[in-house]
Amino acid sequence: MAVAIKMPKMSDTMTEGVVRKWNFKLGDTVKSGDILAEVETDKATMDLENYEKGTILHFAINEGDAAPVDGIIAIVGKAGEDFSALLSGAAPAPQANESKAEAPVATKVETAPAAPVVNNTSDSRVIASPLAKKLATEKGIDIGSVAGSGENGRVVKSDIENFKTTGSTAAASNNSYVAGVESFEEINVSQMRKVIAGRLAESKFTAPHFYLTMEINMDKALAARVAMNASGEVKVSVNDMIVKASALALRKHPWVNASWLGTKIRFNHHIHIGVAMAVEDGLLVPVVRFADQKSLSNISSEVKVFNSKAKDKKLQPADWAGNTFTISNLGMFGIEEFTAIINPPDACILAVGGVKETVGIVNGEIAKTNVMKVTLSCDHRVVDGVVGSKFLNTLKELLEEPVKMLV
Repeated sequence: MAVAIKMPKMSDTMTEGVVRKWNFKLGDTVKSGDILAEVETDKATMDLENYEKGTILHFAINEGDAAPVDGIIAIVGKAGEDFSALLSGAAPAPQANESKAEAPVATKVETAPAAPVVNNTSDSRVIASPLAKKLATEKGIDIGSVAGSGENGRVVKSDIENFKTTGSTAAASNNSYVAGVESFEEINVSQMRKVIAGRLAESKFTAPHFYLTMEINMDKALAARVAMNASGEVKVSVNDMIVKASALALRKHPWVNASWLGTKIRFNHHIHIGVAMAVEDGLLVPVVRFADQKSLSNISSEVKVFNSKAKDKKLQPADWAGNTFTISNLGMFGIEEFTAIINPPDACILAVGGVKETVGIVNGEIAKTNVMKVTLSCDHRVVDGVVGSKFLNTLKELLEEPVKMLV
C-alpha cells in the first residue's frame, strides 16, 4: 500500500522546510533508515530519515522548493501502484520555483532616461511662453537651444532662469542629464531568515525595550587573558570571559535571568547563556548550559565547537534551545557600541562592543587604558532600570577584577 512521506517538524520554530537535495531518484527502492533527503530548516540543514519500505513513486516537490510541516513531499509504495488517492486528499503542493530557493533570481530593468526636448529651431518657430521669450531676449539667450520642461517641450520661464550657456547646443543637451542603467537583484528569503524576521519583529513590537549602556575598564581582564593563554592549552577569548562574568552576575541578579509568560514571570534557577554567532544566512544562538558552573577553558572549548558546527550548519535543535540570557558581541567587527533586540524568551540581551585603546585616568594619572562598552537591552515588563543597572555594575566589577571570577 502506498504511503505519503510528509515534511517532519525538525525544530520547535519550524513551519516549513526546503528540500536541498534528494538522495534517491524516482523508481529507486528505499528502506527504513535510509536518508531520503537533506532538508533546510530555519536553523540548520538536516537529514530526513525514511521509515518506509518500497519504491519511490512520486516526488511532490523539486529540489530547492519548500513544503509546509506535514505537507506531502514524496510517495513510497509498490512499483506501478496507484497513489492518486493520496494526492487528491492532500493540500496542493507549493508551486515549483524556477530556481533554487537560495539561488539569486536576477531581475534587471534597463531604462535609458529620456533626453529633454531641445528646440533647435529659429525663435519664430519655437514653442515657448511669451514670458520665456521676453526673458530670453533680455538675457541674450538663443531660445532654440533651451530644453523645454513644459508640455510638448514648451519652454517656460524657469527654463530660461535655469539655463546655463555652453559652447554649443549639443553640449547643453548632453550635460542636462546623466545616462545610466537602473538594475536590481532579488533573492528568495531563506528559511532561517524568515524565522529571524518573524521572531525579532515579534520581540521588538511586543516587548517594551529599554537600554542601559556602561563603560568597563578592560586592562586587568586583558592582562589575565594573556597570562591564562600563556600557560593553558585552551586559548581563552575576551568573549569567553564575558560569558563567564555574565553567568556569575546572573546568579546574583535572578530578575535578569527571567522570562515574561503573560500572566507569570519565570525566574530560572539554572543559567543557560545563548552566544549569538553570525552565519551566511543570518544568526544562530547556540547555548552554553550551566555557564556559571563551568570554567573559562570549558566555556572556550564549547563555544569553539558551536562556532564550527554553526558555520557547517550542523547544529542540532538541542544546541540552540533553552537559553535564559543572550550575549551578542560585534567587537571583532570594529563596532564600539550598539543595541540588540531581545532574544525570546529571555528578558535581556547583552550587546558587547570592541575593546578600545584610549587615554584615561589610571590611579590618578593620565595614562593609556583599554575600555569596552556594553549595552543591556531589557524587557521592561520584567526588568526595571535599577535591576538592570545593578546587574551591569556586578558585570563591571567581575571584568575589572577578573580574579573574582575564580573564587
